[in-house]
Amino acid sequence: MKFPGWLPTLLGFLSAVGPISTDMYLPAFPAIEATFGGQPGSAQITLATWFLGLAVGQVTQGSLSDRFGRRGPLVVGIAIYTLASVGCALAPDLATLSAMRAVAAFGGSAGMVIPRAMVRDMTEGYAAARLMGRLMLVMGAAPILAPSLGGIILGAASWHAIFWIAALYGAVCAGLVWWAMPDTLPPERRVSLNPARMASRYAAIAQERGFITHVALGGFAMFGMFAYLGGSPDVFITIFHLRPGTYGALFGGCAATYIVASQVSPRLLPRFGPSPLIRIGVRVYLAATATLMLVAWLRVGQWWAVWLPIVAAFCSMGFVMPNAVVGAMQRHAQHAGSASALMGTLQFCLGAVSGLAVGLFNDGTVRPMAALMLTGALGAVVADIYRPKTVTVPPSPSPQKAPQLA
Repeated sequence: MKFPGWLPTLLGFLSAVGPISTDMYLPAFPAIEATFGGQPGSAQITLATWFLGLAVGQVTQGSLSDRFGRRGPLVVGIAIYTLASVGCALAPDLATLSAMRAVAAFGGSAGMVIPRAMVRDMTEGYAAARLMGRLMLVMGAAPILAPSLGGIILGAASWHAIFWIAALYGAVCAGLVWWAMPDTLPPERRVSLNPARMASRYAAIAQERGFITHVALGGFAMFGMFAYLGGSPDVFITIFHLRPGTYGALFGGCAATYIVASQVSPRLLPRFGPSPLIRIGVRVYLAATATLMLVAWLRVGQWWAVWLPIVAAFCSMGFVMPNAVVGAMQRHAQHAGSASALMGTLQFCLGAVSGLAVGLFNDGTVRPMAALMLTGALGAVVADIYRPKTVTVPPSPSPQKAPQLA
């Protein structure tokens, strides 16, 4: 069965719901704190509840997509995200905003977990890595542009407008899925929602060493990434006194290096394979975050001395994250939605802990963010040590097992 060649572009557009909702409002943290009279770092609670909503939502969305197909749960999930984003725009206090962010994440997680499962529906092996790279290219525009867009919006309107724009984006996504998206999971491959079978399926997936170590790799990489997401607004806007628009440009620079690396990685796979790329990536990640910790400990007063190690860390993640996703999903073609959901839940639980910790440990310096990013790098290195290195990845998808793009 063939699918249209534009489908990866649409999947990338849907996957961008997460980065847009995470990144576009980061420059507004100081403004949100000022509106609700919160202490510095209090807005990071909304980021932590967002990550918690993603963690819970992905388990639900993945199971629903394995039972009812990919298209229906996508429409419903993104509709929930859209309505909750309206609730964020109208929130009267920080507690309501935090709750609405959790609900938006619950729905928006469909746009993150289901496209990964659809990649596994359509292809596998190196072809899956290339297709994942195409998704990264499309969705990569979101973290590059979203913070800058958020800074521009703040220059012309209040932070509430950011969530109105997020709601509009969600409405467009829901419409595209409803009118254009085919379902990549045929009825004969759908599975039961029996709770006992679901629990057994998740347990079986989690016991597979290749899955859990690749998930840990990606999870600890995200732990460090989310420490940056939560801590960087205060670091660059409050500590270094940069304008929101400038902060958005710096954030976009970090995201651009991640996207470039994620596009280079699939080109290197046929020559080197995924294991060496992951191994080198996590060690560069460790070196970059160790340098950042040294800069923070010495209290270097130039913003670029903090930013450059972060750029190197994001570049390394571009080699780690796509290959970690493919490695985790490799043995789980029959329940790709559940595997993708479990992976997202475990990783975003780590992200929620990181986002909450960077706010709790805020001391007016770069040190909390740097320490948490270094912790993520150390965890990724340990996961890589225990990751099986002998798993072979087929060079091309099997026509009997996976449908093809036209």
